[in-house]
Amino acid sequence: MTADLKTNFIIEKIKESKLPNADFSNLIFGRMFSDHMLVADFIDGQWQTPKIMPYQALTYEPSAKVFHYGQAVFEGMKAYKDAQGNAFLFRPDENFKRINQSAERLGMPPIPEAYFIDGITELVKLDKDWIPTGPGESLYIRPVYIATENAVAASPSSSYRLMIMTSPAGKYYSGDVKVKIEDRFSRACDGGVGYAKAAGNYAAQFYPTEKAKAEGFQQIIWTDSAQHKYLEEAGTMNMFFRIGDKLLTAPTIPESTRILPGVTRKSIIQLAKDNNIAIEVRPIEVNEVIEASKKGDLKEIFGAGTAATVLPIVGLKYKDYYTDLPKQENSYADFFKNKIMDIQYNRVEDPYGWRVKVD
Repeated sequence: MTADLKTNFIIEKIKESKLPNADFSNLIFGRMFSDHMLVADFIDGQWQTPKIMPYQALTYEPSAKVFHYGQAVFEGMKAYKDAQGNAFLFRPDENFKRINQSAERLGMPPIPEAYFIDGITELVKLDKDWIPTGPGESLYIRPVYIATENAVAASPSSSYRLMIMTSPAGKYYSGDVKVKIEDRFSRACDGGVGYAKAAGNYAAQFYPTEKAKAEGFQQIIWTDSAQHKYLEEAGTMNMFFRIGDKLLTAPTIPESTRILPGVTRKSIIQLAKDNNIAIEVRPIEVNEVIEASKKGDLKEIFGAGTAATVLPIVGLKYKDYYTDLPKQENSYADFFKNKIMDIQYNRVEDPYGWRVKVD
C-alpha cells in the first residue's frame, strides 16, 4: 500500500542539514529532532495552506488559549526502514481517526485527512535519511494540535495550529519494567477525556508516576476512579493480562470513555483472533488478576503502545502484595511483538494493509 498525495504544500527546505552532526549512537527518546516540521493554521473558520519548514522555535502570546484552558491533543506514530532502505508508516489512518476523535472531545475543529496523512508523508520523504536503521529503531512522529487564539475568556478558541515534528528513536524503555497498580490516584473518569489523547491526561499522571518510580516501579497501572476495582491502562501503554492461555484486555470506547484506544492494542487483538489465541475484551477486576497470580495462573502481563510496541512486565505490586512474573518460553508478548515488527519493517507480507510505503 502506498500513500497518494492530494494536497499542495509550501515547502521551505533547510539550508544546511543537521544530520552530519547527529549522534545516532546515543538516541534518547524524544530529544533529537530532524530537519523539518509541518505547520498548518486554522483561522477564520478555514484551514490555511500547510507549510513544511526547518524545525524551529515558534512564538506565541501569553494569552494564547492553549496555555489557559488546555485545548491540546497529540498523536504518536513511527516511520520504519526496511533492509532495502524503503520507508513505511504503520496504520496512519488509525492515528488520523484518533486525533480527530480527541479534537472533537476538546471542542476543536477536525483536521483534514490530506493535511495529516499527506503532511506526514511529505515530512518522512524529506527527512528519510533521519530514520535510524538499528534493531528496533525508527523515526518517531509527533503531531500536536493546539488552540492559538489570543484571549483569556473561558471558551473554545477561534484559531488553532497543527504541528508535526519527527525524532529519531531508539528503545523507549531500557531494562526491566515493573508496575504498580494504583489504588488512590485516578487518570480518568466516566464521561471525561480519558479516551482522548489530550495533553492534560499526561500532566495529571506525572505526580503519581513519580511517586511509584521512587518505590522502584517504572509505570502505574491505573484503575477506575469510582471504586479502584477494575484495571485500565498504564501511563504510556494499553495493558494485556494472560491468565492460563487466555488473553484479557480492557474495553475502550464506546464501552469505556476512560481508556485510550491504542493502535498497537487494536493490532494485537486482530492478530490474536487470526492466530487462534483466546482473547477477551472486557472489564478486568484487580482481584481477578491478583488471585490468578497467587494460584500461579497469571502467566504474563505486557503493555502495548507505539513507543514501546510490546513490553513485557517483570514485576507487579498491589498494596502489600508483590510478585515477579514468571518467564515464559513461548511468550505471547514476544509472539505479538515479532508479528507486528515484521510487518512494520517489511520483513513479511502484510495481509492487513497496515504498512504504508512512503514514495
